[in-house]
Amino acid sequence: MGTGSGSGSLTNHTQSFSGSLFQERLRTEDWGPRFFAYYYKQWDDYQMSYHTHDSTEIMYIITGMCRVDVMMADGSSEQAVLKKGQFILLDAGVPHRLMVQDGVPCRMLNVEFGFARTASGQLTIKQLALEEDTVHAFLKHMAPYLVLPDPEEVYYTMKSLVLELDQRGLMEQRQRQEQGTLVRTLFIQLLVRIARLRGEMERSALDQTELYVKRTIEFMHHNMDRSIQMKDIAAAVNLHPGYLHRIFRNYMQWTPTDYLTMLRMEKAKMLLQQTNIPISEISDYVGVGSRQYFHMLFKKYTGKTPVQYRDSMERIQWSYPEELE
Repeated sequence: MGTGSGSGSLTNHTQSFSGSLFQERLRTEDWGPRFFAYYYKQWDDYQMSYHTHDSTEIMYIITGMCRVDVMMADGSSEQAVLKKGQFILLDAGVPHRLMVQDGVPCRMLNVEFGFARTASGQLTIKQLALEEDTVHAFLKHMAPYLVLPDPEEVYYTMKSLVLELDQRGLMEQRQRQEQGTLVRTLFIQLLVRIARLRGEMERSALDQTELYVKRTIEFMHHNMDRSIQMKDIAAAVNLHPGYLHRIFRNYMQWTPTDYLTMLRMEKAKMLLQQTNIPISEISDYVGVGSRQYFHMLFKKYTGKTPVQYRDSMERIQWSYPEELE
């Protein structure tokens, strides 16, 4: 991680070089990786100023822990606490700073890279994105930064990549149009591994969300006759009410309250149509304690009062066949 903006040395190369991992032309034109910094570093009691790079940066935590503060586009900041076996990917141009506590050293492997136009016939990011759906999805899903856990696959690939870059020499790399088949191959492996890790993380989060939403809906079905509130629902699935509200709304496109109201009104419609339960008692069957409030909700939901709805429905008359003698 450099201690200041890297824009000065790259100003003259804006037509042939670009550092963002999520730019569209990586998926539509022939571009390959170009590396500018790669090193191991032990940090202790260190506070870095906010800065940016023209290149994308990966910081892999080998031992210890550290914190990376990221300045978002709206001016707010987010903090990412990184521990052994985790890494952060910072897109080009994103302001950030490294913070390491005294007495809690952090050893990391750092790689900074961008992209340059590549010669015809060379393996390109576009070709990889066409062949690997996970990479294509990853490159389209722009993010200022990502924090991911690693089962050591990323670390081993980064170590091999840095070793190869060291052996070739930085000055030699800058003199060549291409950075070597092995370097490109290792970078492709690195990109694929990161894309798959992100995909797995998103699927895991989606699976977990689906499980919580399913449990929430089941609890609503089993308890809609009671005067349950959001705090009761959240407690039943062991989540904070605010967090449950957010994931439920994002997954179902309904708020939990609106979904519960829908279930109650559908139950009320069934009871009005298929039973002889007095209308004055229906509200108790669907967990709405106030009859006046129930009438208001029902009319808003169906456009009819409970009396009008029952009168308009052909109620089912239950009959049973006589027993044969």
